[in-house]
Amino acid sequence: MQYLVAVVEERSFTRAAEALNVTQSALSHQIKALEREVGGDLLERLPRGVGLTPMGRAFLPHAELAVRSAGMARRAARAAAGAEGGELHIATLHALAVGALPAVLAAWRREFPGVRLHLHEYLTTDELRDHMDRGVADLAVGPRPEGWQGPVVPLGEEEIRLVVSRDDPLARATAARLADLRDRAWVRCVLEPVIDGRRWLDWVCEQHGFKPLTAVETQHASTAVRLAAAGVGIVAASVDVARTTAGAVTVPVNPAWRRELTAFSRVELTWAVRRFVGVCREVGFAGGADGWEADASAPEAFMPDVPAPEAPAPGVTRAALALPAPER
Repeated sequence: MQYLVAVVEERSFTRAAEALNVTQSALSHQIKALEREVGGDLLERLPRGVGLTPMGRAFLPHAELAVRSAGMARRAARAAAGAEGGELHIATLHALAVGALPAVLAAWRREFPGVRLHLHEYLTTDELRDHMDRGVADLAVGPRPEGWQGPVVPLGEEEIRLVVSRDDPLARATAARLADLRDRAWVRCVLEPVIDGRRWLDWVCEQHGFKPLTAVETQHASTAVRLAAAGVGIVAASVDVARTTAGAVTVPVNPAWRRELTAFSRVELTWAVRRFVGVCREVGFAGGADGWEADASAPEAFMPDVPAPEAPAPGVTRAALALPAPER
């Protein structure tokens, strides 16, 4: 199956053989053996390379999952044996990769310098969940995935604030009311969450009786924050993303905007994955100036059936942000 996946990725028997460090004849022999086993052709030669037959398209997702699961099994065995030089694959959203996670990864490297980390970044929670379903990573870090069948561990909460430039009048405010911003221009991320068929910012502004004015749209939260810092408009972004941008000032919203962050996996957590979750909890995920802290030694931190955090405190808006990624 690994040979089939390699041929599909490279779109060439020659390049796949080189990537796998085997002869092309050995690769072809293994593909033919696999096709005999499944009872039909999986690949076809096309003018611009090698493609999948209808049977191959149906077979490929399962082959990819099997190959990745085998890799995860090897890593789990090495971790259980205390082997050095292991690796850990972490999947997350781009906004978290540039915001909350760098401090976690730095803490991990200090404690486990011999374990290589592979970070897989995605733009939307739909993409993150889809790739975790396909076994791309050992662990995902992101908003709580509704209906997820594997272990889900609460990590804390991410505070969403307004981001403006230093010379914006709003920069001097201790907090902002959304209703007071009806005449301000916004920098929007194309991949906002969707609520009842409407983008999140449109939905939340509707609750205050207005439609937001859009100055610029971009795909990445980090880009949107840089534009806000340059004075292009207001952005709603996580505190951690804003902290990475010079000239950006964050302003809390009243009532506060927060969303829950979790770690989740397809299978039972290995020792290495449990320890990574522990580092996440020790470092603390965003929660405004006060941060979020949990008892990393608590055994329930690593169990699949950890209860959800307590209900929101008065004046805190959470549900609107703990939603799936935007519909395509």
